[in-house]
Formats: sequence, structure tokens, C-alpha cells
Amino acid sequence: QVQLVESGGGLVQAGGSLRLSCVWSGSFFSILGMGWYRQAPGKQREFIAGADASSAMKARFTMSSDNAKNTLYLQMNNLRVDDTAVYSCAAEALLSREGSPVRSWGQGTQVTVSS
Repeated sequence: QVQLVESGGGLVQAGGSLRLSCVWSGSFFSILGMGWYRQAPGKQREFIAGADASSAMKARFTMSSDNAKNTLYLQMNNLRVDDTAVYSCAAEALLSREGSPVRSWGQGTQVTVSS
């Protein structure tokens, strides 16, 4: 399975920026796709970056990766108070050539935006 460890969260003022990291490891055949999600208290988990991300999200959230470092990044700009949430990365992977895709999640990193 794919292990995912996020880092980079913290407290930032509104209008500021943060870059989150997600390091992947484990035993798998291939990773089909990765993305970033967030969940604010009392709200459903929300997809924010990856394939088919909305233009609204892409305007402030940019996903990139460094395969040499097995790291996925999320650059977040012009942060707002309502961006406060736990941010998690997810990976969809094949554990074997013949297997079905399996989704794995990181533990999440807290991002708090103050006014």
C-alpha cells in the first residue's frame, strides 16, 4: 500500500501563502493519480487539487510534484480565513499489475488562517 505523510501546515495570516508537502512511500506497482483534499470542522471533505480541479481552486492552489523526492506539493496563495481546514493528500495506486486501484490517505496537516 502507499504510505503518505503530509507536512507544512501551520498558522498564517489572511493573504499569506503556505506550501504543503506529501511524501509517498510503500510497496505498489504504480500510482495512477494523486490529489489534495481538505476538511473543515463540520464540513464534508472537499477536493481541491489534482486532475479535474475546478478553475476556482486552481486560481489559488497549485499542485506539483518532484518524483525524484517522491514528494507532492500544494502551493496555496492568497489564503482566506475559510481556507482553515485539515489538508490531506491521497493516492490511487495499483498494488499489482492485475489488481484494482486502491486509495490511500495521509494523516493530514492542519492549516489555520487568521484574520
